[in-house]
Formats: sequence, structure tokens, C-alpha cells
Amino acid sequence: MSGPIRCAFAVLATAVLAGCAAVDIDGAVRDIDTRAGAFTDGALRLDRTAAQRERGAALADELLADPLSRDDAVRLALTRSPAVQALLAQGWAELAAARQLGRLPNPVFSFERVRLGGEVELGRLLSVGLVDLLLWPQRRALSEGQVAQARLQLAAGVVDQVTAVRQAWTRAVAARQLLHYARQVDRSAQASAELARRMRQAGNFSRLQQARQQVFHADAVTRLAQAQHADVAARETLVRILGLDGARAARLTLPERLPDLPPAPRAPEEVAARGGDERLDIQLARARLDVAGRAQGLNLLPSIVDVDVGIRRDTVADEAAGTRGTRRGVELDLRLPLFDTGGALREALDARSLAAARRYDATVLGAASQLREGYSAYRTAYDVARHERDEVVPLRQVIADENLLRYNGMFIGVFELLAEAREQVAGVTRAIEAQRQFWLADAALAATVIGRPEPVASPAGSFTGVTAALPSGAAGSPFAAPATGIAPAAGH
Repeated sequence: MSGPIRCAFAVLATAVLAGCAAVDIDGAVRDIDTRAGAFTDGALRLDRTAAQRERGAALADELLADPLSRDDAVRLALTRSPAVQALLAQGWAELAAARQLGRLPNPVFSFERVRLGGEVELGRLLSVGLVDLLLWPQRRALSEGQVAQARLQLAAGVVDQVTAVRQAWTRAVAARQLLHYARQVDRSAQASAELARRMRQAGNFSRLQQARQQVFHADAVTRLAQAQHADVAARETLVRILGLDGARAARLTLPERLPDLPPAPRAPEEVAARGGDERLDIQLARARLDVAGRAQGLNLLPSIVDVDVGIRRDTVADEAAGTRGTRRGVELDLRLPLFDTGGALREALDARSLAAARRYDATVLGAASQLREGYSAYRTAYDVARHERDEVVPLRQVIADENLLRYNGMFIGVFELLAEAREQVAGVTRAIEAQRQFWLADAALAATVIGRPEPVASPAGSFTGVTAALPSGAAGSPFAAPATGIAPAAGH
């Protein structure tokens, strides 16, 4: 065998051995646990066998035996949710496609048999793409870049799923709390309406006074119906995100109340320190820019010039003369760039690289802004929730206690006492809504810090009447001037 042929076969053998590497989805999952450990806590896995699915089912039953905490909800979703499993399987497919790009196309074997009179000719040709061989190192580098991109995309998808679980759990628990207090308001309004009806019958109440109590009750009934639906909707949203079947959904129980506020909010310096180049969105934009740059030259040349080189061996047999001969040689196929010189493709590749570069710039520039906005929402929600808990609710309790004393002294009537009870419950409801908003903002901030910003819209009524209590500069950027919180009420 000649030297060039041996060299060609050595290159082919190396390519074959390099192409035998399997796609390591388990390694990708471990990489996600490393990048986003605060989200997965090592619980992420792809179930591929019946035994793995059985272990996941047993874990789900164990977690559902007690009221489901937020961390347990995340753990349950990462191991049992079909959406998460589909995300991992899709990521596996994208990793495999990226690996495939770094492998050489298979060689082509051609065979022909031609007979002319008493002469038979057998032709054999084994050919490979010469351009593919020459560009194989670049193809492998591009493949590695796409693998890195696919891993980052998979990590980003997992973070999105975990954030959705955290927020769905928060809404479900808060909805159950709000339903409890809506029932209290309904019972109070029902008692007021019944008492007004009896006093009207006794002639001690006017029609206007009775109508006022009845409209309070009618409004309470409406709000109770809305709270009941909100509870069902929030619970079913959580059931869908967790991927529970009917039997497990029926066994799902949630805590009676949201977790308490942390003793202190996260410091802006801590949030700022965890941003930067370690964010997933910046890493993903950089990976896309790298892939676009590597693909620019790699995709252009094969579309213009294509060269196939082959080793040929022909056997010629003359049956009449009883002779047999063999011819050996090399065959070269060349595509001539006469009609398409690649100008349009070159412009398209340049434009894609430019777009990737500008998207990277936009991502880097927007990262700090997203952190400032996310921290502002987080800190404002914390201050409002703490203000409701430490100022508004205690003051409402003081008013309720004083009104009870006045009622016992016969200074006010039962209707005033019931009205004050409804106001107290309404204050507790606003405190629950503020607490819910904080935990939603907390989940959104965690996602923003890692590079998956999740906007949290403030409910229209959540901060009503509180903005005026904010000190000067508290609503600005917490990174430029950390928020000092809501000023205490007078006398406290």
C-alpha cells in the first residue's frame, strides 16, 4: 500500500475512533447541578429506565405524605415532572446533534460491472470528501462550541422550570390563606345582614340601614366566590407544573401559611457580586457568538468548492483470451464555482456574526440594569411586607381591641364592631398579599442573578397608600443608594 493511501486510511481511522464518543447526558446534568446548585440542589435527573421511574414514584409518594414545602415542590418537579423530563430529553437530542456536527461524513463505496462482448470489467471506488477531511479540526471545534451552547440552554431551561415551580407554590399557598380570611369576612357580613333584617322587622332599623348591611354581605359573597376560584386555579397550576396525576393531586397538601419574611433582606452588594460573566445569559450569548464566528468560514468553503478523492481498483477479464488484469488509480471530483461564488452566503454569514456580536453586547449591557430592577422589586416588596406586618396589622389589632372595650361600655353598637372586624381582616389580607409579592420577587431575583430574569408585576393594589411612606431615594436604584425601607409610623 502506497504512502498517501496509508496516510488517508490513518486519518479515516482517527476520525472513526473520535466519532465513537457517546453523548454524556449524565455529565450535562451534573454540570447543571454545578452551575445552578441553588436551584436544583442535586435533585435533577433524567429517568430512562423502569427502575429509575419507580424510584421517582416512591420519592413522590414520600414527599406528598406531608405538607409540601417550596423546596420539596422543586425536588418533586425535578424528579417527576414530565415537562422537566421532556426538557432534559430535548437537551439530550440537541447535544447529540451538536456532537454529530463534529463527525466526518461516511466514505462512499461505488461498484460497477460492465460487459462488452467477451470482456467483463469490474470497477470499485472508495471516495471521501477532501474538503471535509481538511476542515475536520474546525468542525470538531465548532461541534464543541455547539455542545457548550446546548448545555447552557439546558441549564437555562431548568432554571426557568424551577422558578415557575417556586412562584406557583407561592401563589397556591397564598391563595389558600386568602380564602380562609375571605370566609371570615363572609361570615361577619352574613351576621350583620341577618341582624339588620331582624332589627328592621322589629322597627329599630330603617330600610337604608338594612340595605347597607345587605350590600356588604352581597359584596362579601362575591369576593368569597372569587377567592374560591383563585384557590382552585392556583392549586391546579401547581399540580400541572409538578406533573401530578389525579391520585397524587388529591393527596397534595400545602402549608397553612407562607414562610415568614427573612430577618433581613439580601444586601445589594451580594446581588451585584453574583452577577457579571457567570450569568447564564451572558455565557449563552458568548457561546452563540463563538459558534457564529467558527461557522462563518466553515460553512462558506464547502458550499463553493467540493472535492471528493477516491481510490479506484478496476479488474478487466477477457474470457476469450483467458486473461485477467487489474488497474489501480486515484479519482478526483471537483465542483467548479462558476455560477455561485458564494457572495450571498458570505453576506448572510457576516450578518449572522454581526447579529450575534450585537446580541452579546446587548446582553452584557442589560445585565446590570436587570439586576438593579430585580433588586428594586425585591427590596420594595420586602419593605412593604415588613411594613404591613410590623405597622399596619398591629395598629389594626389595637383599634379592634379598643373598639371591643367601647362596645362593652355600650359606646358603640354591634354593627360598628362587626365593621371593624371586617377592616381588621382586610388588613391581614393586604399583609398576606404583600408577603406573597415578596416571595414572588425573591424567586424572580434569584433567577435574575443567575441570568434568567423573570419579571414580577406588582399587583395594582398591593402598594396602594404605601408609596407615600417611602423615604426619599428608596424607590431608586438600590445599587447606587440602598433602600432604607419604609419609615415607621408616628409614635412607633
